[in-house]
Amino acid sequence: MRDADFFRDWMDAATAAVERDADRLTELDSPIGDADHGSNLLRGFVAVRAALAAADLAATPPGRVLQLAGRTLISTVGGASGPLYGTLLRRAGKELGDAPEVSDEQLRAALDAGVEAVARLGGAAPGDKTMLDALLPAVTALGGSSYGAAADAADEGALATVPLIARKGRASYLGERSVGHQDPGATSSALLLRALADVAVRADGAGA
Repeated sequence: MRDADFFRDWMDAATAAVERDADRLTELDSPIGDADHGSNLLRGFVAVRAALAAADLAATPPGRVLQLAGRTLISTVGGASGPLYGTLLRRAGKELGDAPEVSDEQLRAALDAGVEAVARLGGAAPGDKTMLDALLPAVTALGGSSYGAAADAADEGALATVPLIARKGRASYLGERSVGHQDPGATSSALLLRALADVAVRADGAGA
């Protein structure tokens, strides 16, 4: 079972991952976006870390941790990234409700609901060269396997955006010129899933 500390550790690991890869995310965004994906996410996740550190999380349900993280991203990240990532975490948090601990299956269902909310908000579908191309296969893999498998699926999904034509967002204005570039949103989504897998391994041991 996963308590609030698990989710706080996940957000902290995600922040560290964004800190490490912020420049790479911005480089990916440069030819097909506004060249600010890394800096925007870095600002947002640093704010998440600060918000969680300042909050009294004693006896806080896991769902509330994700909702606070989501609200913080929405209020601090510019462009489309804030609303999309914020929606992912807020919707997942609402799905978890006020349970003091949640199972892996409940977390998978919550993430599934969050991804569905992201799809509705962005109007995107699989193959549109967006963060969904990493998130959807990750949630599918999590349902039948492990957190590590979910992270691997997200990595593969992000890499698979390279030959795609962007059909949503700023990159869609480039049409066929977007081919050959890895989607930065899918790449940062894979970072989020890898952070989750790393936290699960630390919590459960090598068999997670």
